[in-house]
Amino acid sequence: MNAHSNAPIVMQAKGLVKRYGQVTALDGADFELRAGEILAVIGDNGAGKSSLIKALSGATIPDQGEVFLDGKPIHFRSPIEARRAGIETVYQDLAVAPAMTIAENLFLGRELRRPGILGSVFQMIDKKKMLEESIARMNDLKVGIRSMNQAVETLSGGQRQCVAVARAAAFAEHVVILDEPTAALGVKEGNMVLELIRRVRDKGLSVILISHNMPHVFEIADRIHIARLGKRAAVVDPKHISMSDTVAVMTGAKSAAELPHQAQIGRASCRERVSSPV
Repeated sequence: MNAHSNAPIVMQAKGLVKRYGQVTALDGADFELRAGEILAVIGDNGAGKSSLIKALSGATIPDQGEVFLDGKPIHFRSPIEARRAGIETVYQDLAVAPAMTIAENLFLGRELRRPGILGSVFQMIDKKKMLEESIARMNDLKVGIRSMNQAVETLSGGQRQCVAVARAAAFAEHVVILDEPTAALGVKEGNMVLELIRRVRDKGLSVILISHNMPHVFEIADRIHIARLGKRAAVVDPKHISMSDTVAVMTGAKSAAELPHQAQIGRASCRERVSSPV
């Protein structure tokens, strides 16, 4: 039994529907994220995983369905509202400013002001405090970067990804959403990012990982949410299912009912919990 299958539910979605004209991207999708876990979301192109993540992070508003955070219904109208609720998202394009330092990037859009009149009236930024906090937060996550004053453009792809993930972890209170964090990275850098994601989870945050890299998914995920045709096809335990069976469910070659009972997490209990989010 997966230990995370009994942890409290942090985020939940029920019956999400999202249409773009004639195209139905989400067709009654359900979702469940538990405390202190890494939940991988996988699916073929057009399965609805991107639309699901956008609905959870406030980037899009679903046409139908409900989203709950800590058991309370939420209605995000923008990613800023999701950020205020403690949900941070790292997109594939990273959104880092190459010419700015690592410390400035960590506080991008959330710069600390100097105390007193210098900050309140003259809006002066407290660069010293930002640098100190950046060092503390990067050390906390054990990110090995020599100087917080170096420009992000001097970093490797893996190090840039680590800066983006560390920024999300620094400000998230509930959930960190990572969209393809190891895409276009080499083996060593990919492993560096995976190790950082584990440390983010170990800090007590819940992580949603969207990835096409199946070996990485099986290495790091506590549970795997399989999206297919706008719905949740299954939630499986990577320790009790093969990669080939997972791909078979993802592509429709196998149904969830054909999987071994041990591989499926909370299939019956998902139905029981639908009426009462924790």
